[in-house]
Amino acid sequence: MGTTYDVIVLGLGAMGSTTAYQLAARGQRVLGLEQFLPAHDQGSSHGQSRIIRLAYLEDPGYVPLLLRAYELWESAERESGDKLLTLTGGLMLGLANSRVFSGSVRSANQYNLEFEILDSTEINRRFPQFTPGTNIKALYEPRGGVVYPEASINAHLKLAAAHGAELHYEETVLEWEATPAGGVRVTTDRGSYEAERLVVTAGVWAGRLLADLKLPLHAQRNVLYWFEPTGDPAPFHPDRCPIYIWEGEERMSFYGFPMLPGTPYGVKVAFHNFGPECTPETIDRQVHDEEVARIRGWMAERVPAVAQGKLLATSTCMYTLTPDQHFLMDLHPHYPQVVIGSPCSGHGFKFASVVGEILADLSINGATRHPIDMFRVARFTGESGQ
Repeated sequence: MGTTYDVIVLGLGAMGSTTAYQLAARGQRVLGLEQFLPAHDQGSSHGQSRIIRLAYLEDPGYVPLLLRAYELWESAERESGDKLLTLTGGLMLGLANSRVFSGSVRSANQYNLEFEILDSTEINRRFPQFTPGTNIKALYEPRGGVVYPEASINAHLKLAAAHGAELHYEETVLEWEATPAGGVRVTTDRGSYEAERLVVTAGVWAGRLLADLKLPLHAQRNVLYWFEPTGDPAPFHPDRCPIYIWEGEERMSFYGFPMLPGTPYGVKVAFHNFGPECTPETIDRQVHDEEVARIRGWMAERVPAVAQGKLLATSTCMYTLTPDQHFLMDLHPHYPQVVIGSPCSGHGFKFASVVGEILADLSINGATRHPIDMFRVARFTGESGQ
């Protein structure tokens, strides 16, 4: 079989959809392969809403990528005509020495971001739906907000197809291999395809597709909850309720959103990076009474109208975690024609627009102008992908 494509993209979720778009927009002959339907709910890229924020508590090194990500989200909105982003403002709450608060302040100061520091009295005055204890502080940033995951994936897939990408759904990749000519061959349950280059954006399935590297990845089950707040819902509307991340005891944190249009309706809340290990085959999709009781308990003294409200819906998703909880974005150390573009450790969706740009850069040029040294494969394998 002769080479048919310039690039094959494995997985068309958050990162794969943007990568397929970026590659196709640059004139590459792209084949995208996805084992499920577009914007499916079996992995990590669903659930109606994702937080986007600039004052990045995880590490200031992410901020330059976020600045570019905002530009690309807005560009994709204009090109697609679809609503992908809503700015609501964002609150990062916790004790003064908490990671959520202090890490956000560190990033905001390092990059001269726009923000305010609020004490507990000011938090409650401006956002009465929250009832922080007297020792709680918050960083408020006006550019915090929401990215819509299903809409974003569908928009980027639409744009990729408009630029000529060939996209296959409900087609499972069985294996890939390097060809003697320096390209790749991908075998699926429907056939075999060849290309000059390959991009692996398979999320929780990346470990299987990159088994030769023995990457220390593990998947974690996490639960999303939607509640109907008691009393007047107006304080939870997007014009009055910011997105928020709130760190409590023992560095545990939960996060939440305003009430957003669409289904499910209600106020979405979840714990961050909390659940048991799982695999795509073994994840428990049922949400149990004790789990609902636990999230209610955490919200009871913090967001009481939600804690006391009716549970409207639940969903499960998977984080695919690296040991340091930073991303993987690099060339394969053995096959420079292969780009690794996942996983993103449960905090990656907001970056999807710029990740697509980075992975397209790596695929076409073998390098990118973006700062990605902290995401290299060598930190786990000892083998550089450069």
